[in-house]
Amino acid sequence: MRDEMVVRSQRFVNTMYGDRIGMMVDEDGQVSWNTMYALTRALQVELQIPILSNSFGPTTLSALTARYPVLNASTVPSHDFCRIIQSAMYCKGYDGGGIDGEFSVRVEAGISKLKADMGIEGTTPGSDVTPKVFKALLNMDAYVVVNSGSDVVRSVQRWLNSRYVNRQDFFVIPCDGHNSRDVSRSMLYALQYELGMADGTANGFFGPATQAGLRSHSVSRGSQGTWVSLFSAAMLLNQRYTAFTSEFDDALASAVAAFQSFSKLPVTSMGDFTTWASLLVSYGDQSRRGQACDGVTQITPARAATLKAEGITYVGRYLTNPSAIYLPEKAIQPGELRTIADNGLRCFPIYQTFGRDAKGFNYIAGRTAGQAAVNAALDHGFQAGTRIFFAVDFDAVDGEVTSSILPHFKGIQDAIADDGDRYLIGVYGPRNVCARVAKAGHSTASFVSDMSYGYSGNFGYPLPADWAYDQIVTRTIGSGGGWMEIDNSIASGRDIGQNTFNRPRSAVPDTRLDASVTVAMMADVAKYMESIGYPSDGGTHSYRHEGCFAATVLDHDDLITELSHAHGMRKALIQTSAYWEMRHITPADELAWEAVILAYNTTDQFIRDTSTGIAKQRAFTLIRAWNHCLRKGYVSGRPILDASKDSDKYSIWKKAHDDKEFALTSVSVIHMWDIDGKPGGDDDSAAMRPPDLGYVDQEIYDVLRRYQGPGELAFSEARKRLGLYYVMEKYNAISRDR
Repeated sequence: MRDEMVVRSQRFVNTMYGDRIGMMVDEDGQVSWNTMYALTRALQVELQIPILSNSFGPTTLSALTARYPVLNASTVPSHDFCRIIQSAMYCKGYDGGGIDGEFSVRVEAGISKLKADMGIEGTTPGSDVTPKVFKALLNMDAYVVVNSGSDVVRSVQRWLNSRYVNRQDFFVIPCDGHNSRDVSRSMLYALQYELGMADGTANGFFGPATQAGLRSHSVSRGSQGTWVSLFSAAMLLNQRYTAFTSEFDDALASAVAAFQSFSKLPVTSMGDFTTWASLLVSYGDQSRRGQACDGVTQITPARAATLKAEGITYVGRYLTNPSAIYLPEKAIQPGELRTIADNGLRCFPIYQTFGRDAKGFNYIAGRTAGQAAVNAALDHGFQAGTRIFFAVDFDAVDGEVTSSILPHFKGIQDAIADDGDRYLIGVYGPRNVCARVAKAGHSTASFVSDMSYGYSGNFGYPLPADWAYDQIVTRTIGSGGGWMEIDNSIASGRDIGQNTFNRPRSAVPDTRLDASVTVAMMADVAKYMESIGYPSDGGTHSYRHEGCFAATVLDHDDLITELSHAHGMRKALIQTSAYWEMRHITPADELAWEAVILAYNTTDQFIRDTSTGIAKQRAFTLIRAWNHCLRKGYVSGRPILDASKDSDKYSIWKKAHDDKEFALTSVSVIHMWDIDGKPGGDDDSAAMRPPDLGYVDQEIYDVLRRYQGPGELAFSEARKRLGLYYVMEKYNAISRDR
């Protein structure tokens, strides 16, 4: 909704300060961070701070405190200074008078109302604007209940403000009825102040001194006072209690017992240290010994003995390793699952690639991850019903969860469903990620990365209701051959991993497609392509799905199998590149081909090197790839061609145009050239390791990307090709495992 007083506030800051603060804000009547940043910079101009910042940080606070410790009708230094206050008030939803530079009775009433909403009217009485109140004016926090917030939570927030706002490092927190990072940090400050820590010593972190103090401040039935208030507040903020109280009664004791049972803590019904810790920080009491762990080293018999001695039963291991270089034991190793089972342990599989920020998460990447995880789980022998935990290993903020993580898990869910729901979906990540993915219906259990307590998605969020594993600390255990580093986790029992496995699928060369899989393979490829926007009827492209699949997969299966054996690469690499290119042929492409043929037949000139044939190959690429592979001995039976001669260019271009078998053979030749770094080509690519049946995700992606070229489109399209690759590979793997 457009607020005309906010428009006036925005117009004021643009007119009076725009040039001086280096930014302009939209005069749209919508309160945004940009408006608050502009007002903050305007204040810094008035305070004569030389380097402006969007942040109301220590420098701004110090300058404001030194020059204007109290701002009111008598002390406000100028009309524009007052207008900054008035504009900020309107942006916070309070009456700021006429934005006329007068600290009027209306402004005084608005400030008094603001302070009352903050809960500090008794601590900081009157209508004076103190530095901390000014700081609170220039952010996006609300001081009334918003978005279905809780009145009881708001009472906690106002109580904290009223009790601690005059302490040096405690700043006004929101009073909106929602827990948050700032509210949770304020609880730690409050505890430290109650423990007697001085200003400058209290820091809002759950350090050794805070932990030591809490060990001597347990609360239980009959306890009363501030410590019970803080404990009930912590229970309330974790959504484990519904009242804010200073008396530890039977109702609170019962709620504590339920929380302890839910969190797998000793059930004492009292606020002991372990319970305090679990309420205050995501990792809780890190001296706890969990029954679960995950790690990046192979479980050998010696390490299995170490794990058992530590009381560990459930071991998380990775289905794949996205890198062929780093952490060579990260993925499950041959024979490892048998070792795990033989030693009385159970394994839960994890799927993780390079996704360390939101850019790696989207619907297409999710579909790719889902199918890749299914293939890898089958390779290792995980039985149907196993839960695979898909990793979100970064601090995804709430907006990124909405825009990136949820579509990604919808893609995973669709891929798993297309596979027949053989496996269950779990999510690994911060609390907010896990809870929101579960609420969206995309997962069945959470593996919570609580060790990273500073993550915005952990700090201020409760432990998800569906948690299976709660990762709390990294430990080194064992010695000699049994030494290993693990991330130790508490286990809820919601997931118990697996201890019986099917026979692993061997990394053997591909075979012809088994006749029993081709119908399902064609259907799954169609589903995948439709899910990323390519209708089976071809849409604006020239060929339908069925025709492309027949030409690039079924009709030449013997040839593709032979090429796979000759070059040591998976058939899916050839199938994917060829099918993808044929699906992208358009009527405009075909008209261009006709023009090239007509021109050469008329003039003997090769007028345009347009990509041609079912695999859309250019003469430039074909000549260089074939010449390279002929010289390397990868192929034989063709002459070396000259890329400067029209006759040579046209002859190989026409061959790819007319001859499907030649085009498919050329796909493998181009892949070999790509793998060697495209010597003599237009793509500055480093040489890869020779083709291998065990190529990892990144290597497969690189081969598929290089086929298309060096442009930015090739990089984004390769992510789509990678998903198609895993659908193709699924059925090739089934065929060779018959």
